[in-house]
Amino acid sequence: MAFSLLDLSAILLALSALFGWLNQKYSPLPHTIGLLLMSVVVSGILVLVDVAAPSHHLFAPLTNALLQIDFTSVVMNGMLGFLLFAGSLHVDLEKLRRRAIPVVTLALLGTGISTVVVGLGFYGACTAIGLPVSLPWSLVFGALISPTDPVAVLSTLRNIRVPPDLEIEMQGESLFNDGIGIVLFTILLRYATGSGDVGASEIGQLLLFEAGGGILLGLAGGYIAYRAMHAIDDYAIEVLLSLALVTSVYAVALRLHCSAPLAVVAAGLLIGDRGPRYAMSEQTQRYLFGLWTLIDEILNSVLFLLIGLEVLLLRFGTPALLGAATAIPIVLLGRLTAVSLPLLFLARTTLVSAHNIPFLTWAGVRGGISVALALSLPEADAKAPILAATYAVVVFSVIIQGSTLGLVARRTLSLPSKAER
Repeated sequence: MAFSLLDLSAILLALSALFGWLNQKYSPLPHTIGLLLMSVVVSGILVLVDVAAPSHHLFAPLTNALLQIDFTSVVMNGMLGFLLFAGSLHVDLEKLRRRAIPVVTLALLGTGISTVVVGLGFYGACTAIGLPVSLPWSLVFGALISPTDPVAVLSTLRNIRVPPDLEIEMQGESLFNDGIGIVLFTILLRYATGSGDVGASEIGQLLLFEAGGGILLGLAGGYIAYRAMHAIDDYAIEVLLSLALVTSVYAVALRLHCSAPLAVVAAGLLIGDRGPRYAMSEQTQRYLFGLWTLIDEILNSVLFLLIGLEVLLLRFGTPALLGAATAIPIVLLGRLTAVSLPLLFLARTTLVSAHNIPFLTWAGVRGGISVALALSLPEADAKAPILAATYAVVVFSVIIQGSTLGLVARRTLSLPSKAER
């Protein structure tokens, strides 16, 4: 049975609304965490029912609907641009400038360190279990799982209190490390599939072009939109300009093969900083920021619902599930190493604190981007173990780490009062 775009949209929005209402009414969990938990539980129950009564296929219509959705395309070429722009609009650019060194260190050096540590650890675990995952494929897993997911991190930060400097570091790291992670993923995947040689100069060129080109494109597009907003005072047109900015910048970045996520982040930071001060009336600010807050909430709901429901499409044997279980502590170890080693480079400054390491380790939440990259892998023996490990880490990090992050913050950080925030 084929579903139209309207049918698929109706199913996803109806389930998102239903699960969101149930979570708001009966659960103390934050919205996105509760939504993911409920969708995973429902998916698990349906899978068990299918195992118990394989001849009935009670959830076949829902499975068929999910099979029609290209998760990678929906996330990477659809939702991501809007979610990143919505998140970056609310980041204080002046605070981000003051914390630029730790943000760049965590995003660049931290992602590289985590990729290596996770890759080596996952390779050792797979070898011990007997899974067909070579070292190059293990490093591919390290690259796709190491960047903290900006959507998941920004969603989690809404529900906890942390010191302002640490909050801006986490926001900046999650917004910028995707460009680094995707470049590493692309290069390591090419090496794992044997489709090209990988050299240090090529890595540097790709990183410079993708990251630098994406940022420059975003700043150029953002400045054009800002000047257009400055020239008029019409909230409807200015809101439309912001929508056009996101879609056009993201599309052009994809055409030019530079980092589309970094492009919309740069554009969002520029509009969020200069727009309210110089280009927008109070009415425009109210409508524009209100719209992007709603877009953020709605797309977040649909994204985390999709992550949970995708479990229906996964079928793994016992070795792959065992490898997935071992991936969780390995990724946590990689995150711990990634936030600890940079202290060696910044130890003589006041920009970082060793007291923040436990919190930063536990705050390394992964989400839809990692799942999308894992699903985009070409068919190979290593794909199933990597996909199982990715789902395990994402579900654990969002549900377990996300729901307990406030407790970790209260136990390990000196939290500011509401007046100080």
